[in-house]
Amino acid sequence: MRPRHPGTAPPARPFRFGYGTNGLADLRLDDALALLADLGYDGVGLTLDHMHLDPLAPDLAARTGRVARRLAALGLEVTVETGARYVLDPRRKHGPSLLDADPGDRARRTDLLTRAVRVAADLGAHAVHCFSGVTPPGTSTGTAWDRLTDALSPVLDAAAAAGVPLAVEPEPGHLLATLADFHRLRHALGDPEHLGLTLDIGHCQCLEPLPPADCVRAAAPWLRHVQIEDMRRGIHEHLPFGDGDIDFPPVLRALSATGYQGLTVVELPRHSHAGPDLAALSLPFLHRAAAPEDSPAPAPAAPARTARRTTGEPAVTREGSPG
Repeated sequence: MRPRHPGTAPPARPFRFGYGTNGLADLRLDDALALLADLGYDGVGLTLDHMHLDPLAPDLAARTGRVARRLAALGLEVTVETGARYVLDPRRKHGPSLLDADPGDRARRTDLLTRAVRVAADLGAHAVHCFSGVTPPGTSTGTAWDRLTDALSPVLDAAAAAGVPLAVEPEPGHLLATLADFHRLRHALGDPEHLGLTLDIGHCQCLEPLPPADCVRAAAPWLRHVQIEDMRRGIHEHLPFGDGDIDFPPVLRALSATGYQGLTVVELPRHSHAGPDLAALSLPFLHRAAAPEDSPAPAPAAPARTARRTTGEPAVTREGSPG
């Protein structure tokens, strides 16, 4: 482990790499954090879920305080993520969403996000991540956008009060799926200071018109959180590094050039069965890919480490994210 004495500033580094707890769902949170610290990660993307800091269970503030002390003892930074599959509804993946027809259901999602903002403030997190959700059947695009802006407004108020950026993620299959959609939301809300962007590098490969490195440059002014994994064009399937089509050195050079100071978090939500092994393999790959241009090229990824599907999921489905 790499304990950091209180009050000691972390060393300056061109990148701060983290790993998402949604890819370590078979581990207790304490064990997952210790693993990441032992492996040399700088931080963690903490998904609020029933197994990892349940946002709906009693004594949230006290439990958050314990996690904050654990993070400090291990020297780990944190971003709070809100992509838990069934934390609000055991029957609907990612439901209810900010786009649901029932105002009460939308309010439940808004409440989860405002809780996440409070948790993030108590943890000293870089940002709170969220996404729009899938447009419900029979709902017009205009109505969906109206619901999204209305439901996010109190979350943005909470984020501004707490001083924590809200980082919205374009998600394939969702209403807000692309960088262009993020800008539509930003303009609709009046470009609020605490509204930022979560950029998922794999999603750029999956469906953005620009290459991932160009997406990074285009997103730079609004970048508050970065997720990273491999992916193939047109297939929304989060893959271990080397199993997809992304050329990572140009992406990381572009990210470095933006001056982005937050975490860059490995996002493998369907690989918890091999999470510790993939966490151990991912960090050296990223360090090699982030090496200066005149350094040796990154070595190829190890041969297939996990049994995985041979066919991917379509980029746009009613269910949205494969996570």
